[in-house]
Amino acid sequence: MSANSNNAQNHKNVSAKPLEEASDIPAYRLISNPDGTSSFEKGSIPSLKHMNTASFWYSNKTEAWEKNKHTAPRKQYVVTVKGKIKFKVSDGSTFIIEPGVILLAEDLKGQGHSWDMVDSDVWERLYIPITENSDDLFVSESK
Repeated sequence: MSANSNNAQNHKNVSAKPLEEASDIPAYRLISNPDGTSSFEKGSIPSLKHMNTASFWYSNKTEAWEKNKHTAPRKQYVVTVKGKIKFKVSDGSTFIIEPGVILLAEDLKGQGHSWDMVDSDVWERLYIPITENSDDLFVSESK
């Protein structure tokens, strides 16, 4: 047995499909309104576009205060890896975030938002801050 035969996959037997055309990624954006309330809009973020970010971090912890109304600490993408989360804004409207749907947190002032886990006791996510004065690439569904 050679040193390189550590059960490595034989790449001759691996089939590869050509890249499919990039599609948009479903997204929700949290917004601060001039009257101090918060709201959201549904839209998308284009796939395979360079996002203006400098760092990211992963979290699977939840503290009690996070489920109460709060604003986003910075303009950021929140990418759910595991879990299903129901977000609520000022007028009582809700939306669901789950893997495959991006949250764009931009409600930096006012009442903010709250959230609860749905059918889960864990929320694993990536926080990806957007660099200052950069386009968030969000495309509203209402446009």
